[in-house]
Amino acid sequence: MSGLLKKRPSKLNKKLPAKIADIAKPTVDKPNSTLKPINNQFSKLLSVTKYLPAGARSSILSKAFGKVVPYVGTTGVYYETVEPNQVVVSLNNSKAVQNHIGSIHAVAITLLAETATGFILGLNLPSDRVLLIKSYSVNFYRPIKKGQMAAIASLSDEQRLDILNTPKGEMVIPCVIHDRESDSERDPIVVEMTWAWIPKSELEARRQGKANEKSVEADTKVESKETEQDSQSAANDDEAVVNK
Repeated sequence: MSGLLKKRPSKLNKKLPAKIADIAKPTVDKPNSTLKPINNQFSKLLSVTKYLPAGARSSILSKAFGKVVPYVGTTGVYYETVEPNQVVVSLNNSKAVQNHIGSIHAVAITLLAETATGFILGLNLPSDRVLLIKSYSVNFYRPIKKGQMAAIASLSDEQRLDILNTPKGEMVIPCVIHDRESDSERDPIVVEMTWAWIPKSELEARRQGKANEKSVEADTKVESKETEQDSQSAANDDEAVVNK
């Protein structure tokens, strides 16, 4: 995620996603916090944009984060709230993300939940660590409407401190999915996203270890081939002597 601050868009997109202005309202109470944000690339970007109007700030963050994770950026995920204690992302029901019955595709909804939980963990990780998705489950309990979906990920101060003080660990990040055009009291989807984090040095060591293993394997194959060639050459020499 290096160079995050450099990827801020130079121009604001004045056009907000459809219906964002009308329905972008708190759907889950935001946890109260007395903790200061940790110093990482995300918090730096948030501090740069914190005095902007809400709509402009969300547009900038959506563009910037969309460049950090290009695949997420292609789906049109919109970052409504990005704070250490709560991240709210939404997705409009556009043709590109629809399923066969005209609602948002299950995979797109899963991506929405993964984005919300991943970014709230990223906001609370020191810069010397890296986050990795470990497992997730998604259960659909009723048909969803054809409108906008939102994912709300929240962390308490206690959870944030646990992340900060644990160099290597894992956590189920709480996430709620909202079907914003439905008046049903029954949750449409229940998700469980388990994230892990490890020191960047450990990740690099693991990658280097695999690279070394491949190098040793390649060297072994070369040596084996050379030995086979030497044996064949010696056999040919012996045969030549016998024939003489």
